[in-house]
Amino acid sequence: MASLFKKKTVDDIIKEQNRELRGTQRAITRDRAALEKQEKQLELEIKKMAKTGNKEACKVLAKQLVQLRKQKNRTYAVSSKVTSMSTQTKVMNSQMKMAGAMSTTAKTMQAVNKKMDPQKTLQTMQNFQKENMKMEMTEEMINDTLDDIFDASDDEEESQDIVNQVLDEIGIEISGKMAKAPSAARGLPAASTSKATTISDEEIERQLKALGVD
Repeated sequence: MASLFKKKTVDDIIKEQNRELRGTQRAITRDRAALEKQEKQLELEIKKMAKTGNKEACKVLAKQLVQLRKQKNRTYAVSSKVTSMSTQTKVMNSQMKMAGAMSTTAKTMQAVNKKMDPQKTLQTMQNFQKENMKMEMTEEMINDTLDDIFDASDDEEESQDIVNQVLDEIGIEISGKMAKAPSAARGLPAASTSKATTISDEEIERQLKALGVD
């Protein structure tokens, strides 16, 4: 029962109007089809009367045919008018919906503008920019420090490689000298062996100085 006394909205009224227009359009189409059927029957009757030579009947039927065709043409005009009304109704409905959407958007924007403080928003943006710059500077300093550490590590590695290469060269040279030493040295007492060891140390120091390694 409540639905019977419910107030109709604009959408409800537009739907009802469109329904009526569609019904009218269908009725016009049915009427036109009936007129076309009558038109064909009259044409057959006229041909029949013409064959029998009944001129008076042909004239009467011809007048009826003219009136019928005029009526049929009027149905096209009415159908075009109904279609135009339906289109106008749809356009009006679209415009009303657009107006409603604009009204809702305007209210939302008004509420947002009331709650939003331009000064606070500007300050927030400035603070963000400031903190972002600090973060970028900190990140840059950290990257520079890490680069220095890795560069120092690389230098130390390179220096160690040079020292190892020098020691390898010295070891190879000493081995060569030891291989060329007289075999009688193998039968010398322990003192002679100690002297040979002392000479070897002096040889190492001399070659280190020659290579510039203190």
